[in-house]
Amino acid sequence: MVEYTSRTNLSHHHQGSGMEAHSIDGVSSQTDSKFFDDDGHVKRTGTLWTTSSHIITAVVGSGVLSLAWAMAQMGWVVGPAVMIFFSVVTLYTTSLLADCYRCGDPVSGKRNYTFMDAVQTILGRHYDTFCGFVQYSNLYGTAIGYTIAASISMMAIKRSNCFHSSGGNDPCHISSNPYMISFGIIQIVFSQIPDFHKTWWLSIVAAIMSFAYSIIGLALGIAKVAETGTFKGSLTGVRIGTVTEAQKVWGVFQGLGDIAFAYSYSQILIEIQDTIKSPPSEAKTMKKAAKISIGVTTTFYMLCGFMGYAAFGDNAPGNLLTGFGFYNPFWLIDIANAAIVIHLVGAYQVYAQPLFAFVEKWASKRWPKVDTEYKVPIPGFASYNLSPFRLVWRTVFVIITTIVAMLIPFFNDILGLLGALGFWPLSVFFPVEMSIKQNKIPKWSQRWIGMQILSFVCLVVSVAAAIGSVASIVVDLQKYKPFHVDY
Repeated sequence: MVEYTSRTNLSHHHQGSGMEAHSIDGVSSQTDSKFFDDDGHVKRTGTLWTTSSHIITAVVGSGVLSLAWAMAQMGWVVGPAVMIFFSVVTLYTTSLLADCYRCGDPVSGKRNYTFMDAVQTILGRHYDTFCGFVQYSNLYGTAIGYTIAASISMMAIKRSNCFHSSGGNDPCHISSNPYMISFGIIQIVFSQIPDFHKTWWLSIVAAIMSFAYSIIGLALGIAKVAETGTFKGSLTGVRIGTVTEAQKVWGVFQGLGDIAFAYSYSQILIEIQDTIKSPPSEAKTMKKAAKISIGVTTTFYMLCGFMGYAAFGDNAPGNLLTGFGFYNPFWLIDIANAAIVIHLVGAYQVYAQPLFAFVEKWASKRWPKVDTEYKVPIPGFASYNLSPFRLVWRTVFVIITTIVAMLIPFFNDILGLLGALGFWPLSVFFPVEMSIKQNKIPKWSQRWIGMQILSFVCLVVSVAAAIGSVASIVVDLQKYKPFHVDY
């Protein structure tokens, strides 16, 4: 192994120095321009398609399969209207946030490498602590939620085969712990990918998998409708009488939250944008990628949600593929659940990498020697740059995340609460406030009032979704057993 020092520290000397000539390790500035960007970082190589893949991987989670349940809570009128509303809001706030990547000139202005950097630069220091707490809590909570979701899909494969072999006579109860541990081991390996820039291939694979299981869920819904010959469901969703008035309200709130958070990826938008090469400007590419990605995901959301609701009506399961809305063909359901697991492997990394980068940046400032890397020769492949600190801390992170997922297996409800608390500040409040400050929009002007109304409406949605999540957590606590869940 050959020891050398990472270029992370070297690149810090070039940040904020614009287009000035640089010299790194005695190499001329002309050579630098071929390998390094204007801020001294290694050339960014992200394109419209890799950016779209990152966004689709982040947005199209396995939650797409719960949209039929969300539709059942709201019905044929409110459900589609809420989906369209949030797709439009997300597209608008994404556009605002994309312009915050650079300050001043959109082509050569100072870069903000993270969401927190943008908030600190544009709004000031007193905002960035709140932003950092909400953002990184959400990223950590998402990693735990994905561990649970992946284990449920793994168990669904096992249970589907068990149902098939027993003819439906065996209840096939399975413990989730071995599956969470297996997913954790996989993530320990993938967490050694050095940074977000190197995960492009994983995001493309994950995006393909998300389409695969969404299409399977959609096809099964269409087949079910064709089999019965009727579109089920009602204009107002689950009827009071079937459920109590309180359960109806909590269900609508949770359904509202499901749809709102299905579009939420703002907390990693700046980090995704920092992978894009220029010219053209990063904001231009990001806005195009957002239009493509949100258009594609909205189409899939509507198709899967609508056909699932049409197939099962008010009895739509929480997850079309793991809730056993469908039992056959069992092999197709197995393929869909395998695709969910592969997708979540990539999605976990898309959300964890910004958190990894934040901790490693903080550690390198405090203890500069943690940046030390060693070249490990791998026969037949390029040498791997091993960082002992990265290896240890990321492994510990995955282990703790897995243990918490096993300790609180209903964490998806708590994740819903974290998402509810994070949706308004990260997806709406900060993008709106930064845009107002950056564009010097006059207070009480027509545009300022419109943006504030949007922010207030989304705040109300977040509060409602949080209330629904708390109600669900209270119900789960009544049957809670640590480290024990049978599916």
